[in-house]
Amino acid sequence: MCRFIIRGGKAICGTHVVPGNKNAALPMIAAALLTSEAVTLENVPDITDVALMLEFAKRFGAKIKRDKAARTLTIRAAAIKAARLDPDLSRKIRTSILFAGPLLARLGYVALPPPGGDVIGHRRLDTHFDGFVALGARTKLSRRVFSLRAESGLAGAYIVLDEASVTATENILMAAVLAKGRTVIYNAACEPHVRNLAEMLVAMGAKIYGAGTNRLEIDGVEELHGTTARVGADLVEAGSYLAAAAVTNGAIRLENVDIEDFEILSKPFRRFGLKWKTDAKKGAISFDARERRNSRRKIEYDFGEAIPSVADGPWPMFPSDLMSILIVLATQTRGTCLFFEKMFESRLYFVDHLIGMGAKIVPCDPHRVVVTGFTQLKASVVTSPDIRAGIALILAALCAKGDTVILNAGSIDRGYEAVEKELARLGADRKRVG
Repeated sequence: MCRFIIRGGKAICGTHVVPGNKNAALPMIAAALLTSEAVTLENVPDITDVALMLEFAKRFGAKIKRDKAARTLTIRAAAIKAARLDPDLSRKIRTSILFAGPLLARLGYVALPPPGGDVIGHRRLDTHFDGFVALGARTKLSRRVFSLRAESGLAGAYIVLDEASVTATENILMAAVLAKGRTVIYNAACEPHVRNLAEMLVAMGAKIYGAGTNRLEIDGVEELHGTTARVGADLVEAGSYLAAAAVTNGAIRLENVDIEDFEILSKPFRRFGLKWKTDAKKGAISFDARERRNSRRKIEYDFGEAIPSVADGPWPMFPSDLMSILIVLATQTRGTCLFFEKMFESRLYFVDHLIGMGAKIVPCDPHRVVVTGFTQLKASVVTSPDIRAGIALILAALCAKGDTVILNAGSIDRGYEAVEKELARLGADRKRVG
C-alpha cells in the first residue's frame, strides 16, 4: 500500500500552477464519445481518475492520443460499441456512470456495472435514471448491471430534477443534445465544471441555452462534430494549496486560476483570516501568511459575537469538496466554528484522525462537527479514506510536530497531480513509499 511520510514544520512557499479541473475533465472525456470526429482536450490534469476514464473510452472503441507534457489528449470515437465492462474497473471510479448518456444517445443501448468511487455517503443514481426514462429510455436495473435502451432514439422532455446533482445534470445533458426536439432540465446543477461541459458541447454543435443557471434548454441536433476544448482550472485544488500555505505560515502564488469562480471562496476563507491579492489579468492569486507568523489568525464571528457555521451546498454555495480542508484550517485558527456537511453523511468521519492528532473537535452527528483552535497537532499514523479527506490529512501533517504517516495515499492521486512532488518543490519535507 502506498503511503506518504511527512515531517511537519516546513512552510509552503512558492508559485503553484493550478491544473485542469478533475470534475470537468471526466465528463468532457465521456462527451467525446458523442461524435465520430476527433475531440481534443487541453489543460487535462495528469491524475488517476483521468487515466481510468480513458481506459473506459478505449474499451468502448475510442482511439486515444495523449501528450502528458503538453496536458492535451485527443479522442476519436469513429466506431464505438456498448462493451461489457469489467465490474472491478467500474468500482474504482464513480464517474463511469457518465458514459451512460453518450452511449445511450449514440447507440440506443448501454449496459454498465454499478459505479464505485469514494465512500463519503449514499450517492443516489435515481436522478440519472429518472432523466433517461423521461427522454424515452427503458431501464433494467440490478445490483450487477444497469441497462438502458432507446432503439428508436430519445425525445425531448421537460425534466425537473429531484436534486441538483452534478453528474445527473451532465449525464442527462449529454443524452439530450442528440434527442429529438426540446429538452428542459430544471433544478440543474450550475457548477463551473457543468458550464465547462456545456461550452464544449456547444462548440461541438449542440444547442444549449442557460449554461451556468439552474434551467437548461436543449434543442436536439442530428449529430455533433469534433472540436478543441479547454478544461477549466481546478477550484478545489487551488483552495487546497492556498490552505497548505496558510496552515504552515507560508506564502503562495496560484496561477492559471479562473478568478470569477475562485471568488466564491472569498468569504468562507476570510472567516479564518485569509485574504489574498488578485491579479485578474494574469489569472493569479497571491497570499502571504509570513507577515503574521507570530500572531495567530482569529475566526471571524457572526454579528453579536455568535459562533459561526460553515455549510456546504450546490453552487454557488461552499463546495463540499473543500469542507475537509477548511476543517483543518480551523484547527490552526483561534476560535470556534460549526461545520455542517449537508451533502454526504460520511464526509466527516475522517475527523477521528484529526482528533487522534490532538485537534479539539466535537462530532455532533454524521453531518456536523464543532472545531476549536488553535491546536498544535502532533504526528500520527492515519489512513486516507477518500481524495478530499486525504489532502486534508496532508495539510494536518504539514503543520504537525514530527513525522506523520498517511496510509492509502494512492487515493489522493485520483484527484491531485503528483501532490508529494509539488509539495516538496514548495518546501515540504516528505517522501512516498510504495
